[in-house]
Amino acid sequence: MKDIMFLKHEPLLEKLRDIRTYDKKIKKAVSKKNRDLAERLLTRKPSYTLDMLVRERYPKFIDALRDLDDCLSMVHLFAALPAVDRAVDGEKIPVERVHNCRRLSHEWLAYISRTHKLRKTFISVKGIYYQAEVEGQIVTWLTPHALQQVLPEVDYRVLLTFLEFYETLLAFVNYKLYRSINVSYPPILDPRLEALAADLYALSRYFDANGKSKQIENQQEGTNLDESEVRLAQLHQQLPSNEPGALMHLLDDGSNKEDEDLETRECKSLFKNVKFFLSREVPRESLLFVIPAFGGTVSWEGEGAPFDESDDSITHQVVDRPIQGRRFLSREYVQPQWVYDCVNARILLPTDKYMVGCIPPPHLSPFVDNEAEGHVPDYAEAIERIKAAGRKEVLPLPGTGIEDLDDPQGLLVSDRQEAIEAAKRKQQISMLEKQYLDELKLELKGAPFSDVPKEIEVKDAVGDTISDVQQMADDVSDMSKVVMPRKKRKLLEAMEMSKERKRSSVNRLKERKKNIDEAKNLA
Repeated sequence: MKDIMFLKHEPLLEKLRDIRTYDKKIKKAVSKKNRDLAERLLTRKPSYTLDMLVRERYPKFIDALRDLDDCLSMVHLFAALPAVDRAVDGEKIPVERVHNCRRLSHEWLAYISRTHKLRKTFISVKGIYYQAEVEGQIVTWLTPHALQQVLPEVDYRVLLTFLEFYETLLAFVNYKLYRSINVSYPPILDPRLEALAADLYALSRYFDANGKSKQIENQQEGTNLDESEVRLAQLHQQLPSNEPGALMHLLDDGSNKEDEDLETRECKSLFKNVKFFLSREVPRESLLFVIPAFGGTVSWEGEGAPFDESDDSITHQVVDRPIQGRRFLSREYVQPQWVYDCVNARILLPTDKYMVGCIPPPHLSPFVDNEAEGHVPDYAEAIERIKAAGRKEVLPLPGTGIEDLDDPQGLLVSDRQEAIEAAKRKQQISMLEKQYLDELKLELKGAPFSDVPKEIEVKDAVGDTISDVQQMADDVSDMSKVVMPRKKRKLLEAMEMSKERKRSSVNRLKERKKNIDEAKNLA
């Protein structure tokens, strides 16, 4: 009852009632064929906003960031959908909504790329997954592939209702993020680049232009410093002389460096001094977002590109065709997967497996914990070895620790000696157990002690001992299940089923890998 009374006094409901009443006036004017009155009413039609709902639901900015995953996925989905208007089916996706979603999504991607907040990416059948860290919060969203989308049979009116709220929320978030880096919002883009569908590049140009204007303003403010501040600035040797506003520049740079954490600096320098060129068959929009987010310079094939394909400073060209018309010997030709694998591994991987015409290695998901799953792919181990070699480290052997690598000779000797001693102890225990059992049998038969043989043939009795221990463990487990409450017993059984399912999945992967290796060996 309290919620109903609260909704009764909702201002948005009053606004909707006013709009419905106004629509009746327009309909009445049209029915009376009063065209002038209907046009005047249409020009003054009231509208509503959802700003109050956003402020009520998210009192703090950090709350909005926590609830941004579904918002971003929905906005990116409608940004890739075609604008349809089918009166027969009742489906209507206005083109203004599609353009607005595309603008909001590009503004979000431009901020993430500019501030180097992107952390993970993965290409799947559904689309491309991204994960960024903004204000200490992990944000994960899905973007569809840049293909012709087929609209399924769903109720788009419900989706458009959610989308209306998500558009308002994302506009609030973008405004707050842009103001946090001293960039005016909404951005004003180059209409020529917008017409060429180069919105991300236009936004990067806008960031650069906005930063230069801030520097000019700082320089103009620096010329008005009094004499004492100028003398104080000249005392610092690290400041350039004769440059007005240099102190302000130093403060800005220092604050930016302090704000950046270690992971951001690592991501910022991954593609440093690496220059990419994208061919027309690769996913341009995704690569234009990922490469600058990790410090790289990128261009593409088409109008509005910052540099051409013939530029000699290009180090890598991303292609997805088996045959190239012309090749430059001064650059590497790689497939798009190389960029995403380098981003997830945080190192520049060797390009020999990603060359044109080669079958690339498996694209591993960074969202899966291989150790927790119980199966580590071979390529993941190869990447770890490459990373260790880059850090000039030596990976330990299975079953050893990092501290054992200080004395590798002692490690090998101790391991060999311990193995020999363990084998001897196991052999002696099995001999004594066999001797004891034989003595018991002879004693039951009534044989004298002198008939006991001195030397007993050694047989493997370890398997029986292990089976007995396993049986004892199973009995203890069964007894603990008996005394358990029903609820906890069901929970334990569910956990055991989950472990068994995971174990069977790992065994299936190992069996599949074994079959692939045998097929390769036969070939």
